[in-house]
Amino acid sequence: MVADFKILGSSSSGNSAFLNTGHSKILIDAGFSGKQINERLNAIGESIDTLDGVFLTHEHSDHSEGVRGISKRYDLPIFANRDTADAIQAKLKKNINWKIFQTGTDFTFRDIKIRSYSLPHDAYDPVGFNFYWGEPNDLFSKEGSLAWVTDLGYIPEHVKMHIQDVQTLVIESNFEERLLKEDTKRPLSIKQRIRGRHGHLSNETTLEFLNEAIANSKIECLHIAHLSKDCNNVDLVLKNSQKLKEKYTHLEIHVVDPNLEFTLTSGNF
Repeated sequence: MVADFKILGSSSSGNSAFLNTGHSKILIDAGFSGKQINERLNAIGESIDTLDGVFLTHEHSDHSEGVRGISKRYDLPIFANRDTADAIQAKLKKNINWKIFQTGTDFTFRDIKIRSYSLPHDAYDPVGFNFYWGEPNDLFSKEGSLAWVTDLGYIPEHVKMHIQDVQTLVIESNFEERLLKEDTKRPLSIKQRIRGRHGHLSNETTLEFLNEAIANSKIECLHIAHLSKDCNNVDLVLKNSQKLKEKYTHLEIHVVDPNLEFTLTSGNF
């Protein structure tokens, strides 16, 4: 079976994605209410009932909001590092079926090999994930790989290294510097936090990184995500991504629209 990957939504208001390897179905981040996540899964013929596990990058609500609703009805294993789990559990009455990993380690869940690594963001212990599944030359379990890298203020060398061997990359392009500067909703302190080394990536930084990184990688499919609704727009990111497409003609590019109430960005392996 060909693996299936769908971003259920991605913005500063919520982030979540669904991965079906053919043998396992997982949720990557749960940044919407349990009800919303189930509705989005229903739209692709799935539900929380069909999931095998949930993987969380950090405790911020736009990545973990759904844990409360999911845990009320389901005893799904939820993977997080200790600091993330403790921060979320402190707000809940019911004990979660936590599966704790140490940041920087590799581990296995069902048929999926997972690599975790630290990201520079203002959370307790934020991580990025690489997911690997399948076998080379196996028609019934096709090899696939995916990196989920959102919420980081700059791109450390170890992140550059980790994304080189994946087929699909999800990476943020959070804000346009001019729009952030002109924004009247955010005080200066928030703007400094966003553009700081533990904040988010600008369009310019993401484009500069991708322009260099793709040349030395196995990346075939790119999902540009976590766009700010106020300080970015799809047209700007599409314009930037067109430059990448002209240079890397093999590359499949998706930009996740943050303003859609319901987003499905798909990718097959």
